[in-house]
Amino acid sequence: MKNLFWIDLEMSGLDVEKEVIIEAAAIVTDFDFNILDQYHSVVKQEQKYIDNMDDWNKKHHGESGLIEKIPNGKDPAQVEMDLCALIEKNFPKDRPMLAGNSISQDRLFIDKYFKNFATKLHYRILDVSSWKIVFNEKYNIKYQKKNTHRALEDIQESIKELQFYLEKIKA
Repeated sequence: MKNLFWIDLEMSGLDVEKEVIIEAAAIVTDFDFNILDQYHSVVKQEQKYIDNMDDWNKKHHGESGLIEKIPNGKDPAQVEMDLCALIEKNFPKDRPMLAGNSISQDRLFIDKYFKNFATKLHYRILDVSSWKIVFNEKYNIKYQKKNTHRALEDIQESIKELQFYLEKIKA
């Protein structure tokens, strides 16, 4: 496996049983973090999911401008097909390994809402959050994120964050 499939989903909340994906982005990089391809879409959802967001989600997704874009987003089935096409284009012989921050949470939503896409993914993940925990707690080294809570910007930030930690390792 020579490339990584970075993904970030914004959701209406963190409870996979009652909340949904409202934005999806993916970036394909090599292991030198050169961007090879990318994708982004706001995901159209029923108004009830927007109305039922908790205060944190309403605040952050409102301030970022995401909430106002949801009614004009792409149909979830089309977003899933687009993500599958990105895999087929960039990983014709492999199942890509997901990379990102707290990627297990995204994977829960992928497994529930994008079942076909989920079948195309490798079981391994590269979670930048694991690096963050070790560097923050053991070495008191912290990366300052912008926390835009927009999918594409969050992936770009995750890539920079992993690069930051890797630069701290002496070869």
